[in-house]
Amino acid sequence: MIRLFQLQEYCLRLMGHNDDMDSTEVRALSLKHISSLIFVISAQYPLISYVAHNRNDMEKVTACLSVVFTNMLTVIKISTFLANRRDFWEMIRRFRKMHEQSLKRMFRSASPTQRNGEGLDYVAEANKLAFFLGRAYCLSCGLTGVYFMLGPILKIGACRWHGTTCDKELPMPMKFPFNDLKSPEYEVCFFYTVLVTVVVVAYASAVDGLFISFAINLRAHFQTLQAQIENWEFPLSKQDTQARLKSIVEYHVLLHSLSSKLRSMYTPTVMGQFVITSLQVGVIIYQLVTNMDSVMDLLLYASFFGSIMLQLFIYCYGGEIIKAESLQVDTAVRLSDWHLASPKSRTSLSLIILQSQKEVVIRAGFFVASLANFVGVTHIHSYAYFS
Repeated sequence: MIRLFQLQEYCLRLMGHNDDMDSTEVRALSLKHISSLIFVISAQYPLISYVAHNRNDMEKVTACLSVVFTNMLTVIKISTFLANRRDFWEMIRRFRKMHEQSLKRMFRSASPTQRNGEGLDYVAEANKLAFFLGRAYCLSCGLTGVYFMLGPILKIGACRWHGTTCDKELPMPMKFPFNDLKSPEYEVCFFYTVLVTVVVVAYASAVDGLFISFAINLRAHFQTLQAQIENWEFPLSKQDTQARLKSIVEYHVLLHSLSSKLRSMYTPTVMGQFVITSLQVGVIIYQLVTNMDSVMDLLLYASFFGSIMLQLFIYCYGGEIIKAESLQVDTAVRLSDWHLASPKSRTSLSLIILQSQKEVVIRAGFFVASLANFVGVTHIHSYAYFS
């Protein structure tokens, strides 16, 4: 069985985080926890210095700005996790517990064929999908980082192969307050850039991967709740009816509570993702237009463009599926045999309908994470590119 949030937990442990801390350790930020944040912030200086040094060369400035914005977004994600790390670990534990309970219910009620794996429930299927998407996203971020790292090495190798000389380049457009193109300064700066990239990829994979995994699992639990309501056989005894109503109402309240906590935890990240992605797309489109004659540069910026749009899509898709499935609880009640229930039970079901008609949205200020807004952002920048 795939362990829920396993890949994201590995990334967090790589950065020095774990869920085995006592209450004192959870409240206190130790140096190992903030070192990654300080390390990523430190990269802003050589990046901004590069922009200032080449301020008269628009191509170099825009090339660097796309990396500056990525670094800024990572700072927001790291800060968000550090500020809410206790809530993050509590959410992980809560969903794992709910997953285990779901598996127990499935095996208690499943037929022998289903126990052999032919009939998994919504939560088990969601776990598989979340693992696949998390791994694919981590691979995408990792390959983009590797591509940046390999670019200068491949250029140096090609020059040596053809017996020509070429200027050394760092993986990222940076300018340090010393000559970073001679040895051993070049090697030190190169290693520094690699470490920054590892931190950026690890936190992006963890924070973004946790969001889409939380969203997919919330959708699965809303679907499970809908199935429980639709399959409710009326009438039941008064005691069984009260127990069933209590279970459904508590489940519904829990899912709304988890959705609210998810929105609260990710508000800064969602806002930062929307604003910074919009800026990034603008400068990357400029790079694509001005580098049409270079296949290597086109591949680099096209892959970078795909990576940042994938990040925005993750949040918009996650917000969309939570909103859609939370509203479907209303439909589940209407599709059930509610007309066979007692008048008191109908009153309780009507309250569930009222609660489910309140949209569960992932909102950050004026921006709502939804596929409609993602398409809107895509259309705006597509128009700017082709006009």
